[in-house]
Amino acid sequence: MRPGSALLLFALAAPAPASYAQIAKWPERPVRVVVPFAPGGATDVVARLVAPRLSDALGQSFIVDNRAGAGGTIGTEIVVRANPDGYTINVGASSYASSAALYKLGYDPIAGISPVTLITTGPFVVAVHPSVKAAGIKELIALARAKPGSLTFGSSGTGGVPHLATEHFRQMTGTNMIHVPYKGDAPAITDLLGGQIQIYFGGPLVLSPHMNAGKLRGLAVTSEQRSKVLPDLPAVNEVVPGYTAVTWFGMWAPPGTPKTIVDKLNQSVARILARADVQERLRNDGMDAAHNTPEEFSRYVARDIAKWTKVVKAGNIRVD
Repeated sequence: MRPGSALLLFALAAPAPASYAQIAKWPERPVRVVVPFAPGGATDVVARLVAPRLSDALGQSFIVDNRAGAGGTIGTEIVVRANPDGYTINVGASSYASSAALYKLGYDPIAGISPVTLITTGPFVVAVHPSVKAAGIKELIALARAKPGSLTFGSSGTGGVPHLATEHFRQMTGTNMIHVPYKGDAPAITDLLGGQIQIYFGGPLVLSPHMNAGKLRGLAVTSEQRSKVLPDLPAVNEVVPGYTAVTWFGMWAPPGTPKTIVDKLNQSVARILARADVQERLRNDGMDAAHNTPEEFSRYVARDIAKWTKVVKAGNIRVD
């Protein structure tokens, strides 16, 4: 080896230990938590539940940054293209999977992120106006089959997860029901209460007060099993085997984020979700804590994308 070669090799290798040291010390400054939706929504609520507890656990501020627009894809792209150093992370929702089924994205929705963990899951409730002569899911299906096109179902918007969940139900049961899209839960539920639409797949938090008041009737939940939030309601798949549709929230980071950082985040979130006060808060919001490994979360997202892609194609669903 020539005299200068050893020095050159040393110089090339020198930055590596420093980078490992930086990773080991992470976080050394505030971390940006991008929420791709407006303040006050469910994703924002989950992020603001987790972020301050991460700050307490890891000794640096985790600052929520709402970047709404384009169904969540604007905020997601910010994270996808961020420096993978652990100082930009994302808390997103199940609409991530439905967007991947509906749009041609500027990033790979599976390989283009570093999954961290699932945070929560929650069922939709199948709610009907009291005028609907169905005491349960079996009767609802029979009614829809007997009178094709006579029942209308609302959604919070075309292509959203509630819409796709209802369309998935329609496809699996071979029923013909008319979709009426709205701009959000509130106007849809207003028309459901007024009888302008008959069926709505919505969150327990927004539907339970009306169900408790007798203004709506809950028939079932869409989770794989009965929900701890509404234990008296059966699961749809007790009548329609294989049917599930849940809303979820999870955390991921830019592609290439060091595994040490991803694992540290994952373990920190696991400890937060194990807390009784956090679990109670989530249940009050109609959700259950749902931690998993980065690898499991990646497979979870991929399965959801595949499912909604199939539903979108079968229903010939288009969005502007």
